[in-house]
Parts: sequence; C-alpha cells; structure tokens
Amino acid sequence: MVTAEQSLETADPTNIVIFGAAGDLTKRKLIPSLVRMLKSGLVHEDSRIIGVVNNRTEEVWFNLIRESLSEFSPEVGMDDEKWAVFSSRMKMVPGDLAKEDTYTRLAEALESLGGRKNAMFYCAVPPEWYGEVANGLEKSGLVSEDEGYRRLVIEKPFGMDLETARALNIELQSVFNERQIYRIDHYLGKESVQNLLVYRFANSIMEPLWNRNYIDHIQISVSETLGIEYRAKYYEHSGALRDMIQSHLMQVMTLVAMEPPVEFTADAVRDEKMKVLRAVRRFDPDTVKKQTVAAQYASGVVNDEHVSAYVAEEGVSPDSATETFAAVRFYIDNWRWQGVPFILWTGKRLPKKVSEVMIRFRKPPFNLFDSHASIPAANALVFRLQPEGGVVLRLNAKKPGLTTDNEEMVMRAPYADDASEVADAYEVLMHDVLTGDGTLFSRSDEVEESWSIVEPILEAWKDRFSIERYRAGTWDIEAMDELSQDCACGWHKPT
Repeated sequence: MVTAEQSLETADPTNIVIFGAAGDLTKRKLIPSLVRMLKSGLVHEDSRIIGVVNNRTEEVWFNLIRESLSEFSPEVGMDDEKWAVFSSRMKMVPGDLAKEDTYTRLAEALESLGGRKNAMFYCAVPPEWYGEVANGLEKSGLVSEDEGYRRLVIEKPFGMDLETARALNIELQSVFNERQIYRIDHYLGKESVQNLLVYRFANSIMEPLWNRNYIDHIQISVSETLGIEYRAKYYEHSGALRDMIQSHLMQVMTLVAMEPPVEFTADAVRDEKMKVLRAVRRFDPDTVKKQTVAAQYASGVVNDEHVSAYVAEEGVSPDSATETFAAVRFYIDNWRWQGVPFILWTGKRLPKKVSEVMIRFRKPPFNLFDSHASIPAANALVFRLQPEGGVVLRLNAKKPGLTTDNEEMVMRAPYADDASEVADAYEVLMHDVLTGDGTLFSRSDEVEESWSIVEPILEAWKDRFSIERYRAGTWDIEAMDELSQDCACGWHKPT
C-alpha cells in the first residue's frame, strides 16, 4: 500500500465512475485499491464512487461490495464504522449500458453531487462495450471538460489484431481526445516494473554496460503455474502471444531498450518507447518459423497436484491448437542494440510463478581458469518483477578452499523489506489517472505499432492444425532450447 509518508500528490475531488461495478475486476481490484487510496490520502475525501450496475438494487450492490472486501481484501479491516464512512461515498446508477437513459441517469447523478465536476470513467467491462460507453457519455453531455476534466480508462486487450485496434482507436478518438484516454496495463503499474527506469537512469554504473558491446542477449519472461482457469472463451481466441507478449512483455521491452528521455513526462517517455517499437525488425514467414515458439500444456503435475491438459479444460475445443506457451526472438535495429536478441516468453502450467527481466552479459574474452574444473558462466543481472521483486546479480567467484576452482555467486537485493510497502498496481495507475499522468499508459500509436509487429506471427499461426505439447509442471519445451541455443548459457529458466 502507498503510505501517506511517501508524500504523493492528492488528487482533486473526482467522481470515480465504474462501469461494470458488480464485476470481478471491481470486486477484486478496483474497490480494494480505492479503500486503501482513501486511507492513505491519495484520493480526495470529497471524491465519490459511482457504480453503474444492471439488475440490482443499491442495497444489493452495497452488500455485494462489502462481502467482496471481506473475501478478497480482509486486510483492509472493514468493520461497521469504517464501512459506514466508505459507503457514504458510494452511489449506484442502475441501467443497461446499451440504453441511452442509463447515461442520462448518470449525468443527473453527477449533477446532484454539486461542485465535484471532475470525472474518471473506468470501463471494467468487456472490450466490446468500450465504444458503446464512449458514445453514451457523449450523447449525455459527459465528455465536455468545461467544468472539470473527463478521463476514460479502458483495460486490455486493446483490439485483437491491428485492424481491430485501429478501429477501437478511431471509435474512442471520435469522442475523446487522445490525452483523455488511459489504456491501462496493470503490469506497468507494478512498482518493480517502474523501478526499471530508476535502475537504468539513476545509476551511472549501468549506462556504460547497457548496449551491444557488453550484453549478449536479454530475456523477458512471465512464467505461471496456473492454467487458464475460467477464461477459456477468451483464451481460445487470444492465446499466449496476444494475452501477454503483444501487451505486457513488449511494453517492458521498450522500457529496457529505450534511450534516456529528455524529461520524465508522459509524452517524452512514450516517444522513446515508440522509437524502440519502430526499430524492431519485422517478421516474414521464414523468420516466424526460426524466431518464434508456440506450445501447449499437456497433463502433468504442478505443485504436487495432477492437472489436466489444456484441451481437457472446460470450454476448450478438444482439437485446439491455441498456444499456452509463446516465445518470440526480437531484434532491435538501432545503434545501441544491433544484433542483441530480445527473447520474450510466457507460459502457463510451468514449474514456477515468476516474472523476470534477465540481462545476460557476454562471456569473458579469455578464460584464465579453463584448467580449474568449471568454466565461468556469463554474468547476469536479473530484475525480479514478481513475486518478491528485487535485483539478482550472478557473478563468478572462487570456491572456498585451496584451489582456484570457481562457481557462480548469487547476490540478492530485495526491492522492499516489507511487502506491505509495495503499492498495488491499480493503486499506482488509478492515482496516475486522477492526477493526469499518462506516463505508464499506452498511447494509440504504441498500441498500433506493437500489433503491426506481431501481425505476421498471428497470420502464420492462425491456420495451424497441430502444436508442440509440453508436460504441465516441466520445462520440457524442446523448441525453446533451440530458440536460445546460440545465446550465452541458453534458455534462462527461473529458479
């Protein structure tokens, strides 16, 4: 949780409008984050939370929210007194998002709240509703900023390919200005991800080494032990490439590879990220075969529990070729990174739940200790994003004893000694929306550029009838070993 001692900016009083206010995202993430933000002073005490809900009374919605806080966020300690204070800031607007009178009632509700004219509209609904919500807000006169700001927040996916991403951007930009649109990627709200920029640009020791002269390759990964859970309908149309690489991991890649911005402002940072995306080498059918991996989990054992194969999951076609593991080897054709592979990979039902950025340095040009048992490994700097964020430095050192035999020494520096000091991603990102900071949000050109990069891969994969399988709970993905075989130390499997 963000603490008051951190002296972050308190946002102006705002009407925080949540579409889909009875949904899973609201219950698990948005409301708990708002409770903590109010407690720490990041949300102004005169702000209001307005939930747009269908087929429920306000009393039923209130009870639903309180029960969800108890179930998903018991640490907030919502006793009767605290609930009375928090719920006094809540108001429900009933209605169907497809009906115009819902937005009329919302406008009337906002008007009844007096001088609190600022509004954040959070779309905690499926992406197919984003355009409907934007048009409904416009028709009811809620887009104009004559009396306060208006900011629209949408969750990924921002389209499912380049064509749909462009169509979504056109639809939203016909109603809102680009500066009013906040495309939220919760992965960029993680403090350990943001800290990549601080590590890079606040430490002079990094810059001389951060280039093709010293770095052999970079691996950016998200390894999960879970399967697809209840998301079969979405995942069958998405797969791991769309779900993680095109969005989360490519965004992290831009932070790792970008040049120093001239100032730490939203547009300056996003301009540098765009330069990275424009420099990414494009794929053709031949390079798709050589530089990508797609695989799907079979049955196996994860955390001592037997789990079913992907094709046996509820809602999945028994002959599905959807990838649950994906890897792409990118090249960034610019002065700093020419020839350095960026391997982005993600998978479900793997042995570990870990997210990392691994910088593998080149091996020493000459090994003085060839005759002493082991060959030194290439040094690595690992940024652990989750769990337990921090930095790991892997160096070669002498083994204790009377010889000069060597071994790898691992130096660990945790990001925070107390996990409670680390803010939830949604706290960070909603605070940024409320204060008008778009640095951690994707701009329309970033979204379209990233889709244009992966479009040839999607095209090459769409008609496949079979896919490599890997046993759940293992790293047994032969194609991944081949993809990284010419990289120093090969595929880095998190430990």
